[in-house]
Amino acid sequence: MAHHLQLCAPGTRVLRITITEATDELIALHLEGKVSGKWVECLENTCAAELKNAARAVIDLSGVSFLDRAGMILLKNLSECGVEIVNALPFITEQIRNAGPL
Repeated sequence: MAHHLQLCAPGTRVLRITITEATDELIALHLEGKVSGKWVECLENTCAAELKNAARAVIDLSGVSFLDRAGMILLKNLSECGVEIVNALPFITEQIRNAGPL
């Protein structure tokens, strides 16, 4: 059963995070919207709280339309720590791959 964490700006949903699976073996998050601005910190906090309890973590970016530089770096760092990033648009995959330090 999916658990929704909805992050909203006044009048506009900017980033929606859905926990699609949560077991000791796997935690899976599905993102929709934009990973930018203050929502990068919200995603980082969610990941810190949710991803530490499972042996394997997956973040599905199929619903992500935009990343700012901080979002790219966060996702690259998560990837380098073993989080599997899946279903990203090709240009977003490339942005994450080439993200440098802030």
